[in-house]
Amino acid sequence: QLVESGGGSVQPGGSLRLSCAVSGFTPDYSPDYYMIAWFRRAPGTGREGVACISSSPTEGTKYAHSVEGRFTMSRDNAKNIVYLQMNNLEPEDTAVYYCAFGQLYFRFCISSEEYDYWGQGIQVTVSS
Repeated sequence: QLVESGGGSVQPGGSLRLSCAVSGFTPDYSPDYYMIAWFRRAPGTGREGVACISSSPTEGTKYAHSVEGRFTMSRDNAKNIVYLQMNNLEPEDTAVYYCAFGQLYFRFCISSEEYDYWGQGIQVTVSS
């Protein structure tokens, strides 16, 4: 189960931090290698991969060009929460943001939507 929080409305140049609480691991489903990603869907567009983080520390994180340098994804392993810190927000960042969990290779983690689980989505609005 993935539950997003932290969305809302902000003026251009402002910041928001999204959280995604991950739960539901069982002895039958506790993969050692997985990706957690943030996607977004703006009105009238398809879903876009924004950022992802690998369970492998050597692979780290990956970002879409549109957010690189402004967004930072991180994780708190003790709490099973991932974060998306969004700074210098632009009106073009307005979208519903989704958290996703799945077993796929790092090189596909923001280009592919082949994730096993998705959150319900949370609205982020950037407007003056």
